Amino acid sequence: MAENTACHINPVIWFEIYVDDMPRAVKFYQSLLGINLTRMDEASIDGREMYSFPARMDGFGAAGALVRHPELRAGVGGTIVYFPCQDCGITARQADKFGGQLVKDKMSIGQYGNIAFVLDSEGNCIGLHSM
Repeated sequence: MAENTACHINPVIWFEIYVDDMPRAVKFYQSLLGINLTRMDEASIDGREMYSFPARMDGFGAAGALVRHPELRAGVGGTIVYFPCQDCGITARQADKFGGQLVKDKMSIGQYGNIAFVLDSEGNCIGLHSM
């Protein structure tokens, strides 16, 4: 297999979480994760509406956005995006307060820390991670 020189450390560089109600989804993620999302006017083409998560394009890890698109629906699918937290158990138990739902409370993944799963305000399953 040829080495992909574009994959320095983390192979995922971008993610999109599809939503049906953008204001509701923006409020959910900003409230749950304590961050601000930014409207991406230049990327909002072809019926898309996008709000990006905070990111440094020259840093490690993946950047991404919430996307509302007339042809792509929100919901549980084959991709899980994990967000870092101080304590994923505390954060997961707050999901219902912001329009989401706890799916699986904090569980150990050994030396790799802990994870929890919640449904966001749009029905997407997301992962939360803490050490």
